[in-house]
Amino acid sequence: MVFKQHGRQYDLVVFGATGYTGKFTAQHITTHLPTDLKWAVAGRSRDKLEQVVAQCKALNPDRRAPEIEICNLDDTDLASLAKKTFILITTVGPYGKLGEHAFKACAENGTHYLDVTGEVPFVARMIKKYEAAAKASGALMFPQIGIESAPSDLVTWSMASLIRSQLGAKIRDVTVSIHTLKSAPSGGTLNTALTIVENFTYDELRTAYKPFGLSPVPKPKSDSSTRPSWSSSLLSKVTGLATHPTLGLQTTSIAGRTDAAIVGRTWGLLSVMPGAKQENQSYGPNFSFRQYMKTRNWLGGIGIHYGIMLLGLILVTSPLRWLAKRSVYQPGEGQDVEEAKKNELEYRAVAQPDVDDAQQQAYCRAWYHGPAYYLTGLLLSEAAVTILEQHDLEKNLGGGGIYTPACLGQPFIDRLDKAGFHFETKMMSL
Repeated sequence: MVFKQHGRQYDLVVFGATGYTGKFTAQHITTHLPTDLKWAVAGRSRDKLEQVVAQCKALNPDRRAPEIEICNLDDTDLASLAKKTFILITTVGPYGKLGEHAFKACAENGTHYLDVTGEVPFVARMIKKYEAAAKASGALMFPQIGIESAPSDLVTWSMASLIRSQLGAKIRDVTVSIHTLKSAPSGGTLNTALTIVENFTYDELRTAYKPFGLSPVPKPKSDSSTRPSWSSSLLSKVTGLATHPTLGLQTTSIAGRTDAAIVGRTWGLLSVMPGAKQENQSYGPNFSFRQYMKTRNWLGGIGIHYGIMLLGLILVTSPLRWLAKRSVYQPGEGQDVEEAKKNELEYRAVAQPDVDDAQQQAYCRAWYHGPAYYLTGLLLSEAAVTILEQHDLEKNLGGGGIYTPACLGQPFIDRLDKAGFHFETKMMSL
């Protein structure tokens, strides 16, 4: 498909291309995206950027190599860079400390934006400060479009789409399970987690993580706001364990509240976006979302649940944070590449139609084998091409603004499936 005409020097720029995730992003662009793509890698160190370019040339000598853009982490340099490119991908975090310069530059200069933050308070802060600017400039902004929180958002959208087409119904209760997670967090991810309370106030944290706290419209109260019977027992609340009738034994998901925030924003956006309203894509007033993690046995599940509680204690205790920072990967580091090739990630999910006496439910399985952070690079790159190729996207979204992965719809899912992140969605009997 022909790219949109935009009159800028580059189709896309990867800012932070020398980091752990940035390198994977450049690798996927080099090996999978159209060879006539006009792109650049950006950062502060020319020597490191030249190494990235050399690696790209070695991977695919027949394609156009990226240009190099030297860019400091400040408003002036990033505004200049944003004006040169149609899309800016940024992998520079922690976003709460370092990300605002790029977000501001794109919002104010009409540059489409993609990032991989898992920092919900950062997204909340950027919505408050820059959504008006993005709407005025026409910038399409897509934060949290990496492993956090694109998979859960896309799985939910896919099931809602199937229920709408098969049953003509909205959706009610969505349960997502991280069925398989075999990977290790990078230094950047660990540093982000260990510094989140240093970059945001407790009020920002509390407000951002409220259910549907990022939604552009308030969520009406409904019967679906209560917990389902399979997860509401006292034992479940104490141990974190719950047995889902379809998905099996579950425990607390470390990404549950992070992913729920973006899914909740999608719920709100689909109720106001022109294209979504025209196609009646809204999830409906009784929508609810929960995410868990599959566990093989009770002991392991309880261990995960209380391990997450211990992590919370570390995050709010300065001496414990200091010790943790010294004992983990540092920013820019991560799993050995050969070891990372053994990574696996799989999501399984079900969604109930919002009808009386339902006989069927939607089921979705999404899976990927390979380095988990390569998957983040894949998500970023394929989202960029979706924006470049989807000529009616701005019209469907209603112009500039701050959106979610699901707002890219089926074309994005189709591209991901072809690139190696596979989706299977079907109806099944209750």
